[in-house]
Amino acid sequence: MQNKKNGDILIVDDKPDNLRLLSAMLSDRGYEIRAVMSGSAALMGAQAQPPDLILLDINMPEMNGYEVCQRLKANHLTQNIPIIFISALNEVLDKVKAFTFGGVDYITKPFQEEEVFARIETQLFLRRMQVALQTQNDRLQQAEADLRRALEQERTLNQRIEAMTAIEERHRIARDIHDSLGHILVGLNIQMETALTLWQTAPDRAFEFLGEAKKLGTEALNAVRRSVTDIRSDPLQGQLLDRAIAALIAEFHHTTGIAPECQLDLSLPFSNSVNTVVYRIVQEGLTNICKHAKATSVQLQIQTTPTELSLKLQDNGDGFCADENQNGFGLQGMRERVTAIGGQLEITSAPGKGCRITARFPRK
Repeated sequence: MQNKKNGDILIVDDKPDNLRLLSAMLSDRGYEIRAVMSGSAALMGAQAQPPDLILLDINMPEMNGYEVCQRLKANHLTQNIPIIFISALNEVLDKVKAFTFGGVDYITKPFQEEEVFARIETQLFLRRMQVALQTQNDRLQQAEADLRRALEQERTLNQRIEAMTAIEERHRIARDIHDSLGHILVGLNIQMETALTLWQTAPDRAFEFLGEAKKLGTEALNAVRRSVTDIRSDPLQGQLLDRAIAALIAEFHHTTGIAPECQLDLSLPFSNSVNTVVYRIVQEGLTNICKHAKATSVQLQIQTTPTELSLKLQDNGDGFCADENQNGFGLQGMRERVTAIGGQLEITSAPGKGCRITARFPRK
């Protein structure tokens, strides 16, 4: 639609008197008027600068109004312009034929000013509504395309995170085998060898060592189960983040006897990618505290706002020299996870001063 006062109207009639009458009548109403006297001129004018509406005479030499209308409707530049036929003919058959060729209305001569104005205004209003609807539809289609691209980007990002998670968990299992399971198996082997040595001379003592060996076997089995659980591609397994975090806290409390001070505000939903990374950071942080920190106090705070999710995990344990321990497996894994989804991570620690992990994730 052009930015005219009331609309841009193209009048097509081979009679100069009719053109002058209609032009004066509509100009006084505030319309922008263009007038031509032939069908060929109408086609050129409509294609060069499409009007908002066309008043088209039927009976014209060389090319009548029906043929002009047919050609306009066949051109993608002009096919949506409303066309009102004008003619002295008043037969029902002529009106039906006008609508068949694509006309939207029919005005008979002699012209009644109020009737002409009412019919034109009705079609212009419908045309404005049609253009507005098409504009809105185009915007919706663009939004749908943008959403598809965003979903595809998120899917690709999730695949990258899952692949990175799988690699990290394989490293974790290797470390656990070395740090815990390997130690347990060495102890188990010693207990079994001692029991075999004492079996003939001191069977009671051998039985005691077999009992210790059985305990170590059970502990090794539990360690294997924990490693298998940790390698799952979806650590939340369909749970809400707050419930998954609560399960980690309960397990930590059961293992260490320390009840972390928690402030969890997860009232605003975030993407699965963010939820997974937050869960993994809390899991890794609590594991490190349990194994290395010798802490007596732990605080966990997770808050959501309309723009970001923030996380803080802090303990009062032994701490470490953060500047000299930048490439440790756990810390490096945290950084890679956070960076992959556009977050920020800060780890502050010093010997004897505990450790504080803070992370922020933008909602976008």
